[in-house]
Amino acid sequence: WHGNDLANTFQEYGERHEWFGPRPGERINYDPEEGPHYDEQAGTSTDWGAFPDRDEEMPDHYYASWAIERLEQDHEEPIFLGVGFVRPHVPWYVPEHWFDFHPIEDIVLPSYKEDDMDDVPEIGRQMTFMPPMPTTEYLKERGQWEEMIQAYLAAMTFVDHQVGRVLKALEASPYADNTIIVLFSDHGYHLGEKNRVAKMSLWERDTRVPLIFAGPGIPEGLRSSRPTGLIDIYPTLLDLTGLPENPQNEGRSLKPLIDDPDRDWPFPAMTFFGPRNVSLRTDSVRYIRYEDGSEEYYDHRRDPLEWHNLAKDPEYHGRIAGEIERLRTYIPDHPAPLAQESSFSMNSYFRQRMEVWREIPE
Repeated sequence: WHGNDLANTFQEYGERHEWFGPRPGERINYDPEEGPHYDEQAGTSTDWGAFPDRDEEMPDHYYASWAIERLEQDHEEPIFLGVGFVRPHVPWYVPEHWFDFHPIEDIVLPSYKEDDMDDVPEIGRQMTFMPPMPTTEYLKERGQWEEMIQAYLAAMTFVDHQVGRVLKALEASPYADNTIIVLFSDHGYHLGEKNRVAKMSLWERDTRVPLIFAGPGIPEGLRSSRPTGLIDIYPTLLDLTGLPENPQNEGRSLKPLIDDPDRDWPFPAMTFFGPRNVSLRTDSVRYIRYEDGSEEYYDHRRDPLEWHNLAKDPEYHGRIAGEIERLRTYIPDHPAPLAQESSFSMNSYFRQRMEVWREIPE
């Protein structure tokens, strides 16, 4: 819900509050028009710096306070409370004291391989090219890579504090012992890997998110390496609360993994970026297939950074052919057409494909 609830999904909805703001009068560190690949058809909120002066001026502080007020109220019926935070979405503006948690001299840069994109299919390079965003090489030239990472970490620390405020209020409320908590993010982010500072790809850095369940009946401190998707949250909550299944759900309840994190789980997590561009992640590999048939295959047991595309390596192709064939069986034969309201103009690839995808026969 980017700023509103037009469908009236919730009985009560907190007002939009300085969405993605507040912002200084002018950019602090990055102007896309001066960036490496400016494209006037697309802009970006990407920027970073210490701003504003106080946490109380930040939207996420307001959202946490709104949630705290609801936890302090008396509720006779069970409630669902959705608390959404903006940071660490760009721009990475947070008050200066959050930067102090991450001294610039202590910043550890992400792993980076200059020729990382050489074995990526041409279509993969086209669809992940994000002209408004800075590149790693651009940041290195300007000596800003460490500063950008520091700002991202400051934004993470700031929002972690807001989550803590809400959890502290829950602990002090009458609902502490009968509330199921789910903490998750909507996507990951490249912070220099593959020469990009952006989301919007089918690789690990963009498609992997935290997903934490806590509450009554949920064992503490356990972790599962099995692949899951955000589509699984709703059916999991139905299962944990004893509510009837919803036949519209395509996700799976994760309660079996909560009960036994190491149990057999043959289902890959699936992510689309356009109707026929899809990645499938198992607990050991990632397979990507693009709409033109191009492929990527990464063995995370040996290559967690996804530096070596084995699908283009003749030495490995025979060994992985069987696994690729198995993963292909999960890809829908008839993807749904793009919604008429969908719009994405970040690069020329998507501008050319949008109309085609809207006309896919159902």
